[in-house]
Amino acid sequence: MRDLTSMKNIGTEMARKLAAAGIRSPEELAEAGAKEAFFRLKTRYPGVCLVHLYALEGAVRGVDFNALPPETKADLKEFSDALKGKGGSPR
Repeated sequence: MRDLTSMKNIGTEMARKLAAAGIRSPEELAEAGAKEAFFRLKTRYPGVCLVHLYALEGAVRGVDFNALPPETKADLKEFSDALKGKGGSPR
């Protein structure tokens, strides 16, 4: 089983937080998806921010988070805002 830190954008601290949220491998992160993983992180670590969500999406796609398309970033921002109570349902 590969380690989460083998993925783009995932360092040791993010891997530690993901493991605490029940995601322990790249396969588990890919299966959960960035939004579900972020939701789990936000539940445990309220201080995680939009950049963490971008990093997770980039990890799932295998790209640097700065390379995400603008429409993807807009969708992720909308999801993050919904979790903060600034929008509709987070799902």
